[in-house]
Amino acid sequence: MSVVRRALLLAAGLGLFAALPALAQDEQDLLPVTQAFHLTTDASQPGTVKLHWRIAPDYYLYRGRIKIAAADPAAVKLGEPSLPNGLKEHDEYLGDVEIYHGDIEATVPYTLADAGAKTIALNVQYQGCHEVEPKICYPPNTEHLTLTIGGPSTIPTAAAATPPANAAALLGAPVAVTQGSEAQPLPAEQAFRFEALVKDHGSLLLRWTMPKDYYLYRDKTQIAVVSPAGVSAGEPDWPSGTAHHDEHFGDTIVYFDQVELPVPLEGAAKATSLAVDVSYQGCLENGICYPVMKRRVNVDLAAGTASVGSATETPQPAAAPAEVAPTPPPPGMAPGGDAPVGFIAAIGLALLGGLVLNLMPCVLPVLSLKAVTVLESGESHAAARRHALWYTAGVLVAFAVLGLIIVGIRAAGHGIQWGAQFQQPLAIGVLVYVMLAVGLSMSGVFEIGGSLGGVGSGLAARSGRSGDFFTGVLAVVVASPCTAPFMGSAIAFAFAAPLTVAFLIFLALGLGLALPFLVIGFVPAVARLLPRPGRWMETLKQALAFPMYLTAVWLLWVLTKQRGADAAALVLAGGVLLAMALWWYGRSRGGRALSWVFTGVLALGAAAALWTVHGLPAPQTVTTAADGSVPYSPAKLAELRAAGTPVLVDMTADWCITCKANEHAVLDTDAFRALLKRTGTVYMKGDWTDVNATIAAFLEQYHSVGVPLYVVYPKGGGEGTKLSTVLTYDTVEKALEAAARP
Repeated sequence: MSVVRRALLLAAGLGLFAALPALAQDEQDLLPVTQAFHLTTDASQPGTVKLHWRIAPDYYLYRGRIKIAAADPAAVKLGEPSLPNGLKEHDEYLGDVEIYHGDIEATVPYTLADAGAKTIALNVQYQGCHEVEPKICYPPNTEHLTLTIGGPSTIPTAAAATPPANAAALLGAPVAVTQGSEAQPLPAEQAFRFEALVKDHGSLLLRWTMPKDYYLYRDKTQIAVVSPAGVSAGEPDWPSGTAHHDEHFGDTIVYFDQVELPVPLEGAAKATSLAVDVSYQGCLENGICYPVMKRRVNVDLAAGTASVGSATETPQPAAAPAEVAPTPPPPGMAPGGDAPVGFIAAIGLALLGGLVLNLMPCVLPVLSLKAVTVLESGESHAAARRHALWYTAGVLVAFAVLGLIIVGIRAAGHGIQWGAQFQQPLAIGVLVYVMLAVGLSMSGVFEIGGSLGGVGSGLAARSGRSGDFFTGVLAVVVASPCTAPFMGSAIAFAFAAPLTVAFLIFLALGLGLALPFLVIGFVPAVARLLPRPGRWMETLKQALAFPMYLTAVWLLWVLTKQRGADAAALVLAGGVLLAMALWWYGRSRGGRALSWVFTGVLALGAAAALWTVHGLPAPQTVTTAADGSVPYSPAKLAELRAAGTPVLVDMTADWCITCKANEHAVLDTDAFRALLKRTGTVYMKGDWTDVNATIAAFLEQYHSVGVPLYVVYPKGGGEGTKLSTVLTYDTVEKALEAAARP
């Protein structure tokens, strides 16, 4: 009954998730920033200014984002503001914060340079959010106040630094405002001057012109023909843009200065007029990101003219406010966009990375499958070529599908990294079953017959074309938690590149993985080096089943880290049921219907055990680390860097074989611990075994497609330096000694 209940709860949860957009608040009701955080002042007592905020219901203000400065520091000297204690919370992006609800008051002492002065001028900056999901955060808002000393309480009327009211909800609020800065963002109409022209009866030309430092997102632009019916906008012909890393959108393409976009019109041959809606979004570099702007274009095809209506702006949900530093384009990407040199370099890195992936421990168990079939192919060169081609086809198809899924998710505005599927307990459990089934097949417990030629993991153990193909697919699946040298930069390039380029890069990665078998299949001299087939091969095949069992054990260990011992016990019990089902199937092939029913019941029991694992909670995390590392948090890292402490950040995961190999070889050794002590370096570790948005944001910041990621921050400040994904002690020693120098 508990399994059924969990299934129903999961189904309800999925339904609720799908309905979230419909349940979200009406974002048009978002208050202007000065109404959400209503500020009044009191300078009636000489020497003291009181600032009072009345915070609207369902809104809150960050204590740490309140900054009060004198407009003219030579005329007035401010003391330390006195603020009440706020509600302590942990913010995903800002770390530990204090927030205010309701009414709060700040008291600011001051000393005048001119005792006879009648006024005091202040710049007051503050920032807050609307906390009803989806949470919407305002950018920092600055009010310029001129207060009469000894006068009554006032409501500020001059708010030159306040962005337009309907520009309050700005995606990610990537603002790097320095105290006292007078530079203000332009109104949306001026920042993104929009024009529409009729090229001919079948196409439009849309043009955006931006001042210096403003840019437009390619993937946030949408074009739709509203009327008449039967006319639609075709695929826009976007020119090459600039690769840009966004804190929340990931790697994307943007346009500076001016961009012209040809848009074909489909079905417009008989139309005389059109109404077209265009929505777009852009940002001020190192400043605010504007909300989505919508424009109605009225087109007179007969006259060849187009007029643009007024703009409307729609607030968008934001994860949290953050001060985001600009980041360079991914390695290999030229600043001007997807340049040919960068593309060729990325293809080369992908090919080399796929080749090196064959040597990674996570791929070796599956390659043992292929070793048997390659040896069996010794009877003819044609058989060797067939094995190589079908295996390569499986690898390429799997990489293409995986690449399209990842790039598609990122294009939709969601961050995802290489190997992220290993953060899902259900995916881990399925792989345990796959490895167990493949191992049992190689041990001779069962064989897949013609009637089940398309079934699951047993395909990988067959010696025919389907076996070769699905062995290639399985190799890609188990290779995905590994990040081999060279492949990280190539995948980062793919994430930022157009879809066609990204597709070619993933195919090159797959070609590199399949290359050794292609060489064996098509170079007779290499094939002749392999031993001749014989009866000993059945023994070898059965022996090679044990790496599969060991891989299943490793995956169970990962599952224990994610969902505890109960999850491992459930999957073990399900594995036993699966083994019984496969054993019974092997004994009763071609038997009575009752045998099939018994096999099916056992298989359903295994599936039910796996489904139950999906609903188990994560175990309690351990706050102390045996290796002396400090748990990663953005706030702690900022604190250490501000104190001038060198830091080594290690982003790892229990399912990452490369990470564990580096730990065994370098990071868990006495020599490494002595090196940390000698250089005064703090070892900070982030565990990405389970889903963690904070760590995902750090990976995005350094254009890392997955783990491991190692970043060394120097003692005297400056940018962090990435280390290789495969560590040696000498590499780490040189990096930490350099970081510890004054």
